[in-house]
Amino acid sequence: MESRIDNRKFKRVTRRELLKLAPVLAVGAIAIPKLQEPLLKAGLGFSDWASALLFRSRHLATTFADSEVVPFEKFPINGYDVEDPGVDLEAWTLTVSGAVQKPGQYKLAQVHSLPRVRQNTRHVCVEGWDVIGRFGGARLSDFMQMIGADTSARFVYVECADDYYESLDMVTALHPQTLLCYEMYDQPLTREHGAPLRLQIPTKIGYKQAKYLTDLRVTNVLDKVGYWEDQGYSSFYSL
Repeated sequence: MESRIDNRKFKRVTRRELLKLAPVLAVGAIAIPKLQEPLLKAGLGFSDWASALLFRSRHLATTFADSEVVPFEKFPINGYDVEDPGVDLEAWTLTVSGAVQKPGQYKLAQVHSLPRVRQNTRHVCVEGWDVIGRFGGARLSDFMQMIGADTSARFVYVECADDYYESLDMVTALHPQTLLCYEMYDQPLTREHGAPLRLQIPTKIGYKQAKYLTDLRVTNVLDKVGYWEDQGYSSFYSL
C-alpha cells in the first residue's frame, strides 16, 4: 500500500514540476532557434499525454435539444482536398483488416444493421468555428464487436477516398458517442459531408472526424498517425 501511495505522489509531483517547466520551455523555444522544433515537439507530446490522462471513457459530450441545432444548410462544409472524391456509392465497401477475427469487405447495409444512434452534438473545427449538428449512425464500438476486433490493441486507423487518413486511440474508438456516421439531420450523408460513411466524434476536434471512409485497421503500430498530426498537430485533441 505504501509503495502505491508513494508512486501516486511521485506522479503528482512529476506533473507539477513539468507544468512549472512549461514557461521555461516556451521561452527557450522562442529564444534559441535551434531548440524551437524539439522543444515544441516535446510540448506537443506533453499536451497529448495530459489529454490522454484526463480523458474519461464514460464521460459524455454535451447533447443539445433539436431547437439548438443549426439548420442543415448552414452547417459548414470543410474538406481536406476536394468536396466530392467521386465515391461509387452503390459499389462502396469498407475494407477491414488488422487485429480482427473477421477481416474483409463490409457493405453499408451491414453497418445499418447495427443499432442506430442519433445525437445532437457540437462539431468544433481547429480553424475556430463550431456548430451544433444532428448526426446518426452506428457506434464504432458495436462495429468493432461485429468484426471481432481485439480491443486490447492500441489504435483504430482509417483511410479515406480523398487520400485523407486518421487514427484513434482505442479508448476514444470505444467511447459510446463515437459513431460510424451515415446520417445527418435524419437523412443519408450528402457527398459533401462524407458519404457514405464518416467518423463522428463529439469528444474530439474536427480533423479527427475523417470523411469518405474506405479502410479501417485495428493495430498496435502506426506508420502514420493522421494527415494533420503528421504535420505537427495534436494526436489526442480532446474537447
